Amino acid sequence: MSTIPSEAYPMLSRIDSPADLRALSLDELETACAELRKYLWETINAVGGHLAASLGVVELSAALHYVYNTPEDRILWDVGHQGYIHKIITGRRDQLSTIRQLGGLSGFLKRNESEYDCFGAGHASTSISAAYGMAVARDLKGEKHSVVAVIGDGGMTGGLAFEALNNAGHSGRDITIILNDNQMSISPNVGAVPKFLAKMETNPLLQKIKDEMWEMMGKSPVGKDTMRSFAGRFEASLKGLVSPGMLFEEFGFQYFGPFDGHNVKETVEILNTIKSRHKHPVLVHFMTTKGKGYDVAEADSVTWHAVKAPAKVEPKTEAKNEPVTEAYMNIFGKAMSQEAKRDKRVSVITAAMKEGTGLVEFAQECPEQFFDVGIAEGHAVTFAAGMAAEGLKPVVAIYSTFLQRAYDHILHDCGIQHLPVVFCMDRGGLVGEDGPTHHGCYDLGYLSTIPGMVVCAPRDGQELRNLIFTGLNWAHGPFGIRYPRDKAPDHIDWDESPALLKVGSWDILREGKKVAVLATGTMVEAARKVIAAEELNVTLVNARFVKPMDEVLLSQLLDTHAAILTLEEGTGHGGLASQAAMYLKANGHDHVFHALHLPDSFIEHGTRSQLLDIAGLSPRHISDAIHGLLKARVDAAPGALAQILTDTNSVGGDEN
Repeated sequence: MSTIPSEAYPMLSRIDSPADLRALSLDELETACAELRKYLWETINAVGGHLAASLGVVELSAALHYVYNTPEDRILWDVGHQGYIHKIITGRRDQLSTIRQLGGLSGFLKRNESEYDCFGAGHASTSISAAYGMAVARDLKGEKHSVVAVIGDGGMTGGLAFEALNNAGHSGRDITIILNDNQMSISPNVGAVPKFLAKMETNPLLQKIKDEMWEMMGKSPVGKDTMRSFAGRFEASLKGLVSPGMLFEEFGFQYFGPFDGHNVKETVEILNTIKSRHKHPVLVHFMTTKGKGYDVAEADSVTWHAVKAPAKVEPKTEAKNEPVTEAYMNIFGKAMSQEAKRDKRVSVITAAMKEGTGLVEFAQECPEQFFDVGIAEGHAVTFAAGMAAEGLKPVVAIYSTFLQRAYDHILHDCGIQHLPVVFCMDRGGLVGEDGPTHHGCYDLGYLSTIPGMVVCAPRDGQELRNLIFTGLNWAHGPFGIRYPRDKAPDHIDWDESPALLKVGSWDILREGKKVAVLATGTMVEAARKVIAAEELNVTLVNARFVKPMDEVLLSQLLDTHAAILTLEEGTGHGGLASQAAMYLKANGHDHVFHALHLPDSFIEHGTRSQLLDIAGLSPRHISDAIHGLLKARVDAAPGALAQILTDTNSVGGDEN
């Protein structure tokens, strides 16, 4: 039973499933779309989440579920930002207010959340490949249902989409692709594909020919109506020469469109025709507006791509004169502007994430040194490798989770050739409400497997500047820097020049006894606060380089400490803990060893503090681990213990 007010949403309150939607008349469907848009706007503005993309697909989402018999028919949504209306229609309307909250709905598509989510969607450009796989499976099993992939023009810039088009198009199998063309991904689309898609609507030559023919035919003695009818048919043929249909039909897809994706009655009619009459590869092109229905969102869909929940009203406190700290992404952008102005060989490459990586000002200030390649992470890396091969200093700025897609390019094109490309990975560690598809958990591990790759993480904003400067002056191979989706804990003096760090060097921040805490990245400040608050007499080391490690300092620490604790906001496989443990084993050390790291499981969505607690990396977990090691009884000199522990929930040795 609906929990939303029926007086405010008389139609929507009756829609508990797509079957209820299909029971409506077309006039009622239009009313339902208006209510869907209003409900989405009011709910997401209250609780936070992705907004503009789903506002743009209200009518398209409703029409798809109206025409196709879901969940028997399969609808695959690319990315997931456009999936909120789909969630509302498919029985999750009353849970929408929990979206992206711990225990609530995911902000993306998840197979274990609903039978209507037939394939998960977090990263872009995957829908066509997965849909073709489902179409093949359907045919091999002798089933008859439809398979539909919904992909945006931004997702269509990804190479994976074209690999799938090439494979599926000439197969002859019944598969339908819906191209949701809003001329945006998050940042405005770049490259040849979006320009090609816009050609038919904006080509000035086509419009000039059309206008002149229309005027000429109106003056013909044969008859104005007859000649203008002929002109209309000629125009349709002419459009075929410059339309996106030419591209897709070369891939083997029959092309239809473009159509108005906000006319729900027309959209239903078109989809009914496609479903009933075309049992072969088809691409249907719909034009939509991101943020549709709300002027502010339509005018600035980048800002309204995602919104935060309204701030809680807090009691007024006395104003403090402390300066506001900056987000790591903004520090990165400012640092890159300084470096690019200082050295014209410096260039920055991103993959459709100019805003998300803090590069808006850089793009304005250094346009000749900024390159947005679209949703094409693999190309971004090899493109950078080509630059580096010619003596430039390329910096690739990509979220940690998205750089996973380019692992082979980093290894094959940068690593093997020892090309000095700097990788700046935003959103390292747990990113909170975006969940498992976007957590940057694996970079420390997967990058450390590449021979010659430098892998590091700053403890604060100034160290990020120093590592960027160091990376740009490192000539021996790829250099990876990861940092979180968070504010830096320090205040930066931008007039101060960055420092050149010794690659592989660590820094002792506090000297103590018995226990040496080796922390990297975000865990340095977390450990510092715990140690300072509890006045623990332990050594704290900023292990800013995960690879190569500071083996000289580590050897010295092993001579003077009985136990080692490693802290990292990353997987335990291949990161700081793994490398430290291997060093101890290889060099015959049997110190008490304990590691806190992210668990070997996919972590769901929630606030960052909630997830750190669930993952065992909260302040209380750090405190418990240090206290456990301090209490451990050492029966002989350092190095004589036989137990090496990596279980994140226990520490070695007996307690006193």
